[in-house]
Amino acid sequence: MNDYWKNKKVLVTGINGFVGGNLCKGLINKGAEVFGLIRNKNYETFLYYENLDKKIKIFEGDLCDKDLFSRIISEEQINNIFHLAAQVEVGVGISNPYLTFESNIRGTYSLLEACRLFPDNLESIIIASSDKSYGSYPVDMMPYKEDYPLLPKFPYDTSKACADLVAQSYANDIYKLPIIVTRFCNIYGPGQLNFSAVIPDGIRSALKYSTFIPRSDGSMTRDFLHVDDVTDLYLLMGKHLAHNPIIRGEIFNAGPNDPVSVKEILEMIFLIANNDEDYQNILNQMKDKKPSGEIDYQCMDFEKVNKYFDWSPSINLDKGMKNTFNWFKDYLSK
Repeated sequence: MNDYWKNKKVLVTGINGFVGGNLCKGLINKGAEVFGLIRNKNYETFLYYENLDKKIKIFEGDLCDKDLFSRIISEEQINNIFHLAAQVEVGVGISNPYLTFESNIRGTYSLLEACRLFPDNLESIIIASSDKSYGSYPVDMMPYKEDYPLLPKFPYDTSKACADLVAQSYANDIYKLPIIVTRFCNIYGPGQLNFSAVIPDGIRSALKYSTFIPRSDGSMTRDFLHVDDVTDLYLLMGKHLAHNPIIRGEIFNAGPNDPVSVKEILEMIFLIANNDEDYQNILNQMKDKKPSGEIDYQCMDFEKVNKYFDWSPSINLDKGMKNTFNWFKDYLSK
């Protein structure tokens, strides 16, 4: 079982993204043969920065192209799939809901319909949903539990909840595809080159490469998982699902259950950078701003994933933030 990933043919959608690139690196290190689907080449990503593109086979195409998925899965005899591709920006969800629904809902059922048509070699399919699928719950009901009803309100949240339910329907006793669904908290770490996210944006600003523009009063509270922990968990999930098909259709939350506010995240970053002056300026700008189109308070625990996979987060936020800060300091200096 330790050598499970060696020579496995693994398709990663969204491989040009932050989590996809890090997962790709983990799969290569395990000896897997990796295939990636991207919309178009973007060289300002972790995949290309780490020269991982030279070690995998890349397909360029539309996430909603069922026939393309069918060809990849059947011709390459794919064993495992990680569906990470999505429109992930909450703000884009508000400004362009059509794009968000197309990418996140249609993209998911296009992939899974191809899996239904060509299931012979498939051993595990991991579908990345989101903690946002739950919508808002009272603080006294936190952390989210896997059996909570999905109550999304905003476009991005709704798109992930719909994709989540689509995946569950393909895992049911009619189609019996080997699917599990993940609902993870916010993920951060080296290679997160989407500077609309608070941590990379904050680090870039703390190092004086840009000016941080607050979008809220900083009170929104979130859990954060380091991408290395997420990669380890994905690899465990894919392997265990292949060996234990009885877990087909299960939902898994993951987060440290240690939520922090956006304001606290920025305080950590600017403290590491020894840049209190800019942090105080940001606090002053935050005073009159209110969050719009986002959930106020979220946190996740890891009780179920610990029970099923003996997994728990190994990188706390202090250690992970320093690691991430140093990676960006090196990246931005080049």
